Amino acid sequence: MRRRQHFNAVYDTGEELFLETCDSREVGGLGVLVNRSLSMNIDSFEQLTTRIGRSRLKRRGTIPASTIFFVYAPTSNYDEEEVETFYMDLKKFYREDHTFFKVIIGDFNAKIGPRRTSEERHIGTHGLERNEQGERLCEFIMATKVIYGNSQFQKSHPQRWTWESPNGVYYNEIDNIIVNRRF
Repeated sequence: MRRRQHFNAVYDTGEELFLETCDSREVGGLGVLVNRSLSMNIDSFEQLTTRIGRSRLKRRGTIPASTIFFVYAPTSNYDEEEVETFYMDLKKFYREDHTFFKVIIGDFNAKIGPRRTSEERHIGTHGLERNEQGERLCEFIMATKVIYGNSQFQKSHPQRWTWESPNGVYYNEIDNIIVNRRF
């Protein structure tokens, strides 16, 4: 479905839905459903590209302002140029943002797995496996010196997956949480 205008809805539960524009009939655009306690603190929500969005959270008392980036990365079916553009854009927006806490969450279509070398100190020791898209995400993590949250905690295999194939046969950990500092 092609969506030419931003859409925002607040439900009776207090949850808020943000849907951004999409100029393609096939893929692209972002949608985020935010729970009530978080939606009260949103200062702004904006689409930066068809695959990257940003929400700024207000400062509350001693808690500094925060930025949450929402992403939907191209799959391995896309050409390398589109994947590279996605990561270049994300790196640019991330570095231009100067809030104290920054979080990047979303579907990277990437499996990172555990740390492989001592140079990958921003990646934890827990995870399943790594794929080609995971290699690209690792490059981004190391270049920006962010912390890959998914690999910081030990969980059993059935608790790690974030995506299930429509036929229920395949399970992957492709939705990721990345932070700029330890909390």
